[in-house]
Amino acid sequence: MSLEVDVRVRRGVFALDVALTAGPGKIVAVLGPNGAGKSTLLDVIGGLLLPVSGSVRVGSRVLTTVGAEGRVHVRPDRRSVGLLGQDPLVFPHLDARENVAFGPRAAGSAAAAARTSADAWLTAVGLDGLGDRRPRALSGGQRQRVALARALAAEPAALLLDEPFAQLDVRTAAELRDVVRDQVRRTQTPTVLVTHSVLDALTLADEVVVLDHGTVVERGHPLDVLTDPAHPFTAALAGVNLVVGEIAAGPVLAGPDGLRLPCRTELPVGTPAQASFAPTAVSVAEPDADDLVWTSHVVDLETGTTGVRVRTTGDVLVDLAPTLVGRVDLQVGAPVRLAVPASAVRVRRRA
Repeated sequence: MSLEVDVRVRRGVFALDVALTAGPGKIVAVLGPNGAGKSTLLDVIGGLLLPVSGSVRVGSRVLTTVGAEGRVHVRPDRRSVGLLGQDPLVFPHLDARENVAFGPRAAGSAAAAARTSADAWLTAVGLDGLGDRRPRALSGGQRQRVALARALAAEPAALLLDEPFAQLDVRTAAELRDVVRDQVRRTQTPTVLVTHSVLDALTLADEVVVLDHGTVVERGHPLDVLTDPAHPFTAALAGVNLVVGEIAAGPVLAGPDGLRLPCRTELPVGTPAQASFAPTAVSVAEPDADDLVWTSHVVDLETGTTGVRVRTTGDVLVDLAPTLVGRVDLQVGAPVRLAVPASAVRVRRRA
């Protein structure tokens, strides 16, 4: 079954308008800045918030519909929609086995059968032999695995993941991503993942949907969206430079502060356009370099993954290897001449 969402919400001056589909065993990652509407979207899917119009469906089952055809709103506890958030949703007074068995027992399974199912789920999430432990005797990662097993043991029609790895250490988060991906695929559960993490999107998602001010501003395959972003938030999240301007003779993209990017494009001169390129593609130009170079100024500095990341005027990021740092005056406000090869620049018409 697929999860299909097409809803509009109004909360004061805020408006949300989102349509997305998660197919069987597929994960749709929803990205966006704070206040973009990500949590509101999950509240609508989970039945905690009624939209002003639209629908939420899983397969042929209508969970929410508001419109000319009438109104349907299934209660949250009757939706069969599971949630895994940052904080593990486990009962502190029950051991791991009974936590996972809660869903099947609530659905009418006999106690013995529910416990047998719970043990199988604990094994599936890597907690074989830990069924008798209370949550306080488990690590944060283990409690999160119990929460995942509990969510899936209830056999939800759809699964919502709300920043489920945000509070975990790097190794535990990586392990739990593998568990989530494997179990979602195995159970064919349509899933919506809200995250601020590029790593979550790239390793888990089949599709990325980017929200800004309640509107979908970008969507597509994670690798495509995050390597060639069209929206400033996505570019900032992915650490990719995004410059707006217009096509000039050359062809070049003429941007702010005298920026001139050589590019390969069929767009005519004068066309509003935007270009994306990696910080690693930017080089410090030699003094006698040609005119496809612009003079920028250092805004701030931070440690990069392979050296130093320099933010320059025009909000252009430059990654410098340690061997090149000595060639550049890295004081804030210092001038620096930059260049980017045309082969590294992706250009699209600006809406």
